[in-house]
Amino acid sequence: MPALNIEFTEEELAAIREAAAADGKSVKAYVHDLSVREQQRRIFVQRAAEFWNEHIEEFDAAFPEEVPPSTGRGAAA
Repeated sequence: MPALNIEFTEEELAAIREAAAADGKSVKAYVHDLSVREQQRRIFVQRAAEFWNEHIEEFDAAFPEEVPPSTGRGAAA
């Protein structure tokens, strides 16, 4: 299985060790899980933004009072 060597300062590593212990995980498992969760979060945010942009007109029509006046979108435009 591929692996990474990651350098941390002493302070960073101490904080990571503390967080891993609080989660009941090894440092290796904690850093692995954290990096996977971050990638999943980024994909979620990207897809949520795409969904929002694809449906902005529907949102504007459903909630015209929420359309910022500077956008020129929605029923008030």
